[in-house]
Amino acid sequence: MIISAPSDYREGARRKLPRFLFDYIDGGAYTETTLGRNSADLSAIALRQRVLKNVAALSLETEQLGRKWAMPVALAPVGLSGMYARRGEVQAARAATDSGLPYTLSTMSVCPIEEVQGAVDQPIWFQLYVLKDRGFMRHALERAVAAGIDTLVFTVDMPVPGARYRDNHSGLSGPGAPLRRVAQAICKPSWAFDVGLFGRPHDLGNISAYRGNPTGLADYMGWIGANFDPSIGWEDLQWIRDFWKGKMVLKGILDPEDAREAVRFGADGIVVSNHGGRQLDGVLSTARALPAIADAVGNDLTVLVDSGIRSGLDVVRMLALGAHGVLLGRAYIYALATAGQAGVANLLNLFAQEMRVAMALTGARNVAEITRDSLVKAELA
Repeated sequence: MIISAPSDYREGARRKLPRFLFDYIDGGAYTETTLGRNSADLSAIALRQRVLKNVAALSLETEQLGRKWAMPVALAPVGLSGMYARRGEVQAARAATDSGLPYTLSTMSVCPIEEVQGAVDQPIWFQLYVLKDRGFMRHALERAVAAGIDTLVFTVDMPVPGARYRDNHSGLSGPGAPLRRVAQAICKPSWAFDVGLFGRPHDLGNISAYRGNPTGLADYMGWIGANFDPSIGWEDLQWIRDFWKGKMVLKGILDPEDAREAVRFGADGIVVSNHGGRQLDGVLSTARALPAIADAVGNDLTVLVDSGIRSGLDVVRMLALGAHGVLLGRAYIYALATAGQAGVANLLNLFAQEMRVAMALTGARNVAEITRDSLVKAELA
């Protein structure tokens, strides 16, 4: 198929992947109301077109969390990325770092920390969940430090996993899941050879390194359900802040008061996120939640945002609403599944091209000039 727009990669992924993997990345919680709102609310925001602003010297560069980025975009942590392309986390990390952007490795990655960090020449970010097994958390942090990672993304909106009914229907979980996954893989021979056969081992690399034995896909949902910790509070994070000497970003903030708590806690950044609509269905889209959070914390920390971002225009919209940068999740996984590292690299190039057009036609010569004046005021109500 012809890829001409970022959105084309979703269809590419649908054609290539077994259903259980496509639905895992494409779906959300419950009736997927918030999943739909994330994209719909964002795309409904009107940009304010301006002309004759001399935008010949236009720059996408920004500096966030002590590092220069080629544009205000990072790749978000996505579990099981190594099932979407052969050693998928490595391919995505290479595409991001070659593009001058941060890549975030999920705790639930197929490829372990050492493999991914060893494949690139700049520090990646590492994402960690709140888990009952504090020994695993400390082990993962120690390995991240030893690998040279200097930015921790701590996910705080998953004390319990959301109800993702689509996964039961598709075969990721539920009755007869292993046989259903095998049957689906047989129907997708390109994926079956590239990832299913030659992309092994298919285990959760970071968890296996701690347990000393493979933790495969069959154990994935059970391990999650048994290890996420609903008892944790702000005071429980202090040992992580004391241990981690690098930058610390809290992911999963959706309320201004929680953003203020993050400032008081001493976080370097937050990610305004509803987990891509995969946790609590019916909450605000991030486009609607972001302005109040940005107003609440100002420049006290770095404000990043994810969920629903599918184009360079969406990046500009989020910056205009108050974000300093965005994280891409689904958008880059679709590209990874379709064409591996080259797909992710091309997606990022398409985002950059779209950002340049949007900035030129809103009169913004650099990222700092993208403000709420870049939006039609009526659309902010």
